[in-house]
Amino acid sequence: MGRTAQRWLLAFCLLGGLTLASQHARAAAPVWSVRGAHGTVYLAGSVHLLPAQNAALPDAFDRAYRDSAILVMELDLGKLDPEQLAGWMQQHGTLTGDTTLRAVLGERRYARTAAAASGLGAPMSLLDTQTPWVIGVELTELEYMRLGYDPDQGVEEQLLRRARADGKPTAGLETVDEELGGLERLPLADQLKILDQTLSELQDTQADMLVVLGAWRRGDAARLATVLSKEFGEFPALYRPLVTDRNRHWLPQIEQFLRKDGNTLVVVGTLHLVGTGGLLELLRQDGYQPQQLN
Repeated sequence: MGRTAQRWLLAFCLLGGLTLASQHARAAAPVWSVRGAHGTVYLAGSVHLLPAQNAALPDAFDRAYRDSAILVMELDLGKLDPEQLAGWMQQHGTLTGDTTLRAVLGERRYARTAAAASGLGAPMSLLDTQTPWVIGVELTELEYMRLGYDPDQGVEEQLLRRARADGKPTAGLETVDEELGGLERLPLADQLKILDQTLSELQDTQADMLVVLGAWRRGDAARLATVLSKEFGEFPALYRPLVTDRNRHWLPQIEQFLRKDGNTLVVVGTLHLVGTGGLLELLRQDGYQPQQLN
């Protein structure tokens, strides 16, 4: 269950689909430098799953990594205990008591969920004890895997392997509970809305992926802000705890790095950087001037 739980986490962090796209005409990259009083913070937008055949990161990631003394991620994956994560999911992501998934979902939604799970090779016996938000994430993750995505090829995993080989320290901006607790604490109605959206949009995953990854590789912040925040803008009850609130929690930590000697590479999901309430906007409001790398 440890590996499955880690995949739930990585699928959740993605907050949008990404896949193959042209590698040409890269005017910029999804990496920004922010200069502070003593050090520089490189803010890099992450794709948490990439296909092995197209997993090479834009060159700006390499430059930012080499120029940084520490790698900081949403969670410190270098110290993450899979058993701890699995335990958290068991405690916070499963139905309690005599509650059944069929009763929670209702017959029609349960039938839709079962059909989607069957199409992805997941027997409902594995989902029947999970809460609606977990099922939404799990079905999304299964669709990514069906399309050939691998969390081992994501941005953080690539950089983490490099940091381990180089003996470079790693750190995290939050705990597992802070990372996933926003979903667990959503009212049931909002959890069901997440599941309904998942069921309705699974068939569009590939097309959406092509658009988003193309914008990510070009470092097209405006396009990313539009594409990635569209459905979340229509669902503020989800957007606030998963994106805006976490950004404001991370901001003081990032600004603390800017006051320290030495440079820091901070890697977070791309949605956290761009658009209204994004980290780039928050830093500008505090007087910093992020500069996008080419």
